[in-house]
Amino acid sequence: MTSEPYLNWISINDNHLTTAAMAQEEKKKKLNIDLPEELASGTYSNLAVITHSPVEFVVDFAQVMPGMNQAQVRSRIILAPHHAKRLLHALTENVKRFEQQQGPIQPPKGNQDPAMPLTFSGPQGEA
Repeated sequence: MTSEPYLNWISINDNHLTTAAMAQEEKKKKLNIDLPEELASGTYSNLAVITHSPVEFVVDFAQVMPGMNQAQVRSRIILAPHHAKRLLHALTENVKRFEQQQGPIQPPKGNQDPAMPLTFSGPQGEA
């Protein structure tokens, strides 16, 4: 997420700030993020289920295997509504940048069952 609203606030309300003071303000806004080793490899998800209440959004990241009719939730993230909106904005901006570099993201090809939001290629799994 960009810091444009904050910078606009500075320019509107504190237009007397010098360039050095603005640089100092930018430095204060930097956030160091610690990524523990056990989380660094990430968790694969090919399905997200999003629900909300008046006070929070819940995003369940799940994994669906080919031929299976059940998804396994791998991670649940709970967000305040304003953070959900910031995430939406950040994801939108990153998808735009990705498509500028890599080309448009195309939907998967093949027969897609409306009840299953994914298309898997290859033979269906059997047990």
